Amino acid sequence: MRKQTKHSNSLAKDIEYKKGGDNSILREILFKEQKGFCSYTETYLGRTDQKDIDHFNPSQDYSERNNYLNLFLCKSQWNKEKSNKWTDFQPSLSPLNDDFEDRISYNKELKLFEATDEKDNEAKHLVKLLKLDDYDLSIERKKYIELCKELMNYFDSPTIYFQKIIQKSPIELKFIRSLEIEFDVHIWDLIPEIE
Repeated sequence: MRKQTKHSNSLAKDIEYKKGGDNSILREILFKEQKGFCSYTETYLGRTDQKDIDHFNPSQDYSERNNYLNLFLCKSQWNKEKSNKWTDFQPSLSPLNDDFEDRISYNKELKLFEATDEKDNEAKHLVKLLKLDDYDLSIERKKYIELCKELMNYFDSPTIYFQKIIQKSPIELKFIRSLEIEFDVHIWDLIPEIE
């Protein structure tokens, strides 16, 4: 998982999430700002995926609960699993935290994310809350990275390989931060903004 960013001039800043209401405009804005990727799994949110607006802090008593800075677009499964265990993993590191990528590191050997410092409870809680250390995802990540390595043999460089994927079928791109670390390519910067 990568550090999430929010745009200071976002149209979503003035839109509040409506429980049980029509949030399609908010969902569309978040989709565009996230370049079509799930905030938590970094897999593309395709046409057949249920795209949920997740309240990072889902507490009913949190005054900023429905505001832009607390809302992320993610795959439905992650939203459901996270909401059931929020209170068990508090305090949790915010995905917007400036030092997020220093505190949540990618383990190249195990192909998963973990707290950089074992004493950092906020980071450890976020890993458990969002299942950044999920075994099944680590296996999927490993297989995907192996496939990328094999297919890269047909291209002049990893950058050209990823540019081709982004150009032809961005839905095939996943685990962006992992790929960036594995191949030393700034993939997120290669992905165009969605119009």
